[in-house]
Amino acid sequence: MDDRYTSKLSPTVDFWAGMYLVVIAVLSVVGNAAVLVSMARRLTLLKAPELLTVNLAITDIGMALSMYPLSIASAFNHAWIGGDASCLYYSLMGMIFSITSIMTLAVMGMVRYLVTGSPPETGIKFQRRTVCMVISGIWLYAGLWALLPLLGWGSYGPEPFGLACSIDWTGYGNSLNNSTFILTLSVLCTFLPCLVIIFTYFAIAWKLHRAYQSIQSNDFQYGNVEKKITLMGVSISLGFLIAWTPYVAVSFWSMFHSQEQSHMTPFITLLPCLFAKSSTMYNPFIYFIFRRAVWQEPLRLQRLWFCCTHQASLTSKEAKTESEAVKESDCSVFGDRVVANCVSLMEAPHRQSEILTLG
Repeated sequence: MDDRYTSKLSPTVDFWAGMYLVVIAVLSVVGNAAVLVSMARRLTLLKAPELLTVNLAITDIGMALSMYPLSIASAFNHAWIGGDASCLYYSLMGMIFSITSIMTLAVMGMVRYLVTGSPPETGIKFQRRTVCMVISGIWLYAGLWALLPLLGWGSYGPEPFGLACSIDWTGYGNSLNNSTFILTLSVLCTFLPCLVIIFTYFAIAWKLHRAYQSIQSNDFQYGNVEKKITLMGVSISLGFLIAWTPYVAVSFWSMFHSQEQSHMTPFITLLPCLFAKSSTMYNPFIYFIFRRAVWQEPLRLQRLWFCCTHQASLTSKEAKTESEAVKESDCSVFGDRVVANCVSLMEAPHRQSEILTLG
């Protein structure tokens, strides 16, 4: 067997790496399958931007099913299984799904930014056809980058620890071909999408802060929506960035220190790779946590509707009796002004809930 495909780790480390991947694979498949089932049950009610969440779940479950079994089997075998053919397959799947994932997250950030209006009613609405075309473009973009090494620009190869395959990062300094491919790939498929993710969520937070101030000026408190949406965006972004940053850092270190590989032990190169694979299990948990907040939203709207349609026409004594079932903070004034303000407030959470469903 080619020495490149022999594990550079001890059998004990290989075993526990395999067990770790088993856990990650199971959680990824079960979690993302649950997201897809949840989406399928209300397929006709899905808003167009929610298709991006479906695409992200498909990407994560696709990576878990197509890549992790081979990694697990190789870890338990203490050597890569299948040689060059399986290494090429693994690298192609890794490129397609990882690029699709990061580009989907970047597009989700941009869509959230456009959907989020300040004031809320100014946000842009998307059609399913538009989002489907964008998703198709993401997959074509990822597929193109995955095929380029097969067409002669760049190359694939085994990881330093011998139990996975990816872009040949160590070939950066060996030829102009490899160096230009790696640099272009890094800029267009890593740094720019990450900047888009960071910028859009900061911009969303600013928009929602302004919207929240507008609501406060009308004597209404609705900070929870802002908090939930911002926290969801930060959670998704941080989950992805934290999972992949160590791998990117080690890969770039190996690019510029290819002659010093012996100074980085195989175990150190293994850890970032394993950590990056955990990214496929984060999003389902984030999705269900924030979907719960969306499911509770109709109860809030019912209270507001009761307040606005009844209290304005009741006498002060009757209003006091009826309001015992409604939180005083939901509606504190009467007459024409409360109707107008409640309608405005009800529109705000409705718009924000559309943003929440993108998670």
